[in-house]
Amino acid sequence: MTTNAETGAERLLYGCMGLGGSWDTSPYGAADVAVAEAAVEAALDSGITVFDHADIYRHGKAEAVFGEVLARAPGLRERVVLQTKCGIRPADGDGPGVYDLRGASIVRRVEESLGRLRTDVIDVLLLHRPDPLADPQDIANALTSLHRQGLVRSFGVSNMSAAQISALQSCLDLPLVANQLEMSLHRRDWLEAGVLVNTPEAAANGFPLGTLEHCRANGVRLQAWGALAQGRFTGRQETASEHATAQLVAALAEAKGTTPETVLLWWLQRHPARISPVIGSARPERVRACGDAARREPELTHEEWYRLWITARGAALP
Repeated sequence: MTTNAETGAERLLYGCMGLGGSWDTSPYGAADVAVAEAAVEAALDSGITVFDHADIYRHGKAEAVFGEVLARAPGLRERVVLQTKCGIRPADGDGPGVYDLRGASIVRRVEESLGRLRTDVIDVLLLHRPDPLADPQDIANALTSLHRQGLVRSFGVSNMSAAQISALQSCLDLPLVANQLEMSLHRRDWLEAGVLVNTPEAAANGFPLGTLEHCRANGVRLQAWGALAQGRFTGRQETASEHATAQLVAALAEAKGTTPETVLLWWLQRHPARISPVIGSARPERVRACGDAARREPELTHEEWYRLWITARGAALP
C-alpha cells in the first residue's frame, strides 16, 4: 500500500486529539465511541482520509476509540491513512512530563499504538517533539527496525527545525516525509521569519529560519496543526485586527460560495510550501464546514491572500 503521505496526495488531515473523552485516565464509554464514529463519518464525507493521532492524546483513549471505530466498520482500514506520533511522556505520579525519543521507547510506544488502533501497521509515524538527550543514530536504528518489520510504512517529525531534521536524516536511509508545525493565519512566525530578514523586527521572531525552505527542497510535507486558530476568525475575536480579519474571511467565503473555515485553510494551502492543514474538531458540522478545502483547489488570488495576511498582522509589511 502506498500512503497519501508518500505520494504527497493529501490536502487535509483530521486530527483526532478531540476524541476519546476526558483528558484523564478514566475509561472511555459508548458515548465517546459514538462521538468518534460521527467525526470519522463527517471527515470521510468531506473527502478526508488521513487521520492524525498521538499516543498521548487523551492518555491513549483517542487511539483506542478510533480502533473501536475501525473494528466496527469492515474495510474502513483500507480506506484511510493512519498517522500517529510518539515522543512525549506525560507527567504522572512518578515525575514531570518529559520528552523521550530513545530507540527502545519509540519501539515500545509504536507497539502500544498498534494495539490501541487495532491494526497491524501504522502508515506514518511522527516524532512528536525533539528530545535533547536523543541520539539520532539510536532513533534511526529504531525507525529502520520498525520499517523492516512492516510495523511502520513511513516516518516524519513534528515541531522540528531544518537543522534537527537534517541531523536525523543524515543517519537514516528512509526519507522523512512530513514535519508538523503550528501554522495558521494567527500563528504566522513561520511565514514572517522569511520576510523580516534585515529588519529590526527579526530579533523578536523565534521561528528557525530556513525550515520551510529545507522542507520544500527535500520533499518533506508540511502539516499545519492549529490551522483554524482556535476559532479566532470564525467565532471569538479578542483584538481589533482579529475582528477585521474575521469580517474579511466571512466576506471572502460568501463571495466564493464556501465557508469561513475553508477560506482559512485555503490561505495555508495557497502557500507554495504545499501545506496540509490538520483540523481537530469533534463536531461533525465543524468538520463538514472544512470540506471544500479537501475537495477544491485554493480559490484565493495573490491580492486576496496578501490582504488576509496584512489584515491579520494589523500592520503593513516591512
